[in-house]
Order: sequence, then structure tokens, then C-alpha cells
Amino acid sequence: MTKPNYDSSFIAELTALRRDLHRVPELSSEETETAKRMAGWLADCEADEVITGLGGTGVAGVFDSGVPGPAILFRCELDALPIHETGIPNWRSKIAGKGHMCGHDGHMTILCGLARRLQAVRPKRGRVILLFQPAEETGAGARGVIDDVRFKSIKPDFAFGLHNLPGMKLGDAAIREGSFCFASEGMTIHLSGWTSHAAHPEDGRSPAGAMLTLAEKLPALPRDLGMEPGEAIVTLSHARLGEPAFGISPGEAWILATLRARTDEMQARLMQAARDLTNKAADAAGLQLEISTAERFAACSNDAEPTAIVRKACEEAGIACAEADGPFRWSEDFGLFGRAAPSAFFVLGAGEDYSQLHNPDYDFPDEIIPQALAIFETIAREQCG
Repeated sequence: MTKPNYDSSFIAELTALRRDLHRVPELSSEETETAKRMAGWLADCEADEVITGLGGTGVAGVFDSGVPGPAILFRCELDALPIHETGIPNWRSKIAGKGHMCGHDGHMTILCGLARRLQAVRPKRGRVILLFQPAEETGAGARGVIDDVRFKSIKPDFAFGLHNLPGMKLGDAAIREGSFCFASEGMTIHLSGWTSHAAHPEDGRSPAGAMLTLAEKLPALPRDLGMEPGEAIVTLSHARLGEPAFGISPGEAWILATLRARTDEMQARLMQAARDLTNKAADAAGLQLEISTAERFAACSNDAEPTAIVRKACEEAGIACAEADGPFRWSEDFGLFGRAAPSAFFVLGAGEDYSQLHNPDYDFPDEIIPQALAIFETIAREQCG
């Protein structure tokens, strides 16, 4: 097919949209106004069907040729982060404490651009589905979408997604077959004994010893389980012991840890080992124990056929596509779509010397909108005409 070529006025329209979205971020599962805007854009682009409230605030636009053929899904994210923006672009966030510090504003814009292109040249066979997914940052969004009964009507034959990546050459792509992003889950451990006067700690039951044991042994779990270096990691993200008072021997402790592993199977082993270790430490100290978990992400693994489709699209669009160097330790709930259909997720360089994702001064690089759009459109045209 002919390499996509976009005129400057079209790219300017998309850039303006991206910056508008950046000004009004909404957090996970609260993306009501953002979702309305995306639904309106899809309607303006004459999508054959616009589904709203999908898995919460999700939106899907379906461009249906009416002719038998594959169903191809492209997915982006609606949500922003609870981070106060410190950068000073003219389009900086208007909402204190909230910001698009991960580039989801850019990812949405790319799909909006694809909607415009599908409006101009309709698919000749099959269906192209543009999914604007909520709550990616908490890991709840993809699960909510897939569990929504209406997802069955748009269940794809292939699913594709991308993420911008600082530290990588601007506009270059990278992908790999197999493991691409780690599974992860947050664990909160609450240890309860009872307080006493600090002059008589023996009259209480302090969780300090158990807390210190867990702080030492939780990060060592991957090694103790015989996992290879780089295949799993346990990160202590928060700890609290008692109250900030000199006269009280503590009666409670909290530990927050994030557990990550290359595969879902390894993640399950790691989580169970953490539970077993925590139960053992609490029992030995005579403490009550509560464990809760949150923000569960499945591992993201790329299937062979859609990975090859991405590589071919990059070649035809004139975009360099490298082999990604091992799976990324960060997580992406796009991995769940791999259970619904063969899928592929890739990264697109945001620049080698660029502020990192989730940094307070991060801002999506508008320069990569044409490259990302070209990859997605080439895939859509190759599969659906």
C-alpha cells in the first residue's frame, strides 16, 4: 500500500486536540468528560456505532464495512495521573494535582486521527474498532471492558496498542514477540499487636520485629524462589510503624509492596510466597494480620502473527522498528486483551533525552503523532482495506 502522508493542517488539528486534552486531565474511572469528548469525535467522524459506558467510562467506535473480513481493534487510554504538573507549556493542566504525565492524551489523539482517516476512506472489508479504555493506571480498565457484556459484539480478531517511551530515539518503534511487560500487583500488609508505655515495651506487643523481617525478606523473594535475575522484583513502596510519639511503644505497622514478574505464572508464585512469608512473620510475633491487594496487572505478551503485522506496517510506513531489549518491568493492562484475541503492543520513542513517564514535567511529544498514526493506519488498511 502507499505510505500514509498527512498534510500539515490535519496534523495541526490533532496537535491542538492533544493539547486541549492535556489541559483537562481526569483520573482513573473518573474520565466522564474526556469520554464524552471522544464519543463526540467518533460521531463527527461518522463511526457506524459508538458504544459508551463500556467497562465504566470506556468508549468504542466501530467502522464497519458491511463486508465479511477481520475485526481489528486499536486501543488507547483515557486516564491521567494524580501528579501536579511542574512543566510550563501553554497547555499545562488546569486542574491542580492532576496531569497527563504518561501521554494518554497523545495516545487518544492518535486514535482520533485514525478515526478521521477512516471517515475519509472507509474500510473495504471487516471492521475497525477504536477503543478508548478507562482506568489503565489502576489496572481495572481493561478487565472492566472485557467483562462488559457488550464487548462480545466488538470482540476482535486482532488487538493492537502502543505506548510512547522516553529514552528511545524520537519516532522509532520497538517490539518483541513473547513477554513485553511484567505482571504486577500491589500488596498492603497490616500488622496489629497492642501499644504500651514506651518505658514498659514488654507490656505491649510491638510489630517492629516482624516489620523489619518483612522489609528485609520481601525484596529477596525472587532470589529465594530461584528466579533468574531480572525476572521478578519486589519493591517496598511505603512503611509505617506506630505513631510519631516518643512515649508509645507501637501497636500497629503497615507495609506496602509492589510485586512484579515476567509471566502470570511467576507472578502467582511470587504473590503466594509473599503471603506465606507474611503469615509466618505475623504468627511468630503473635500479631494479627490483614493482607489486601490492589492494582493487579496481567503480564503483556505479544503473539507472533500480530507482532509480524506491526513490523511490516513499520517497514511500509518508513519507520525504524527495533527488537525490544527484553520485557519491560513496568506493567500495562493491555495484556488482558491478549486473552481475548491475538495481540501486539509496541513502544514508540519519545526522544533519547526526554523527561520520564510519570515525572511532573513530562509532556507528550507531539512530533510522534504522525508516525504513530501511520503505523496504525497501515495496519488497518492492510487488514481491512
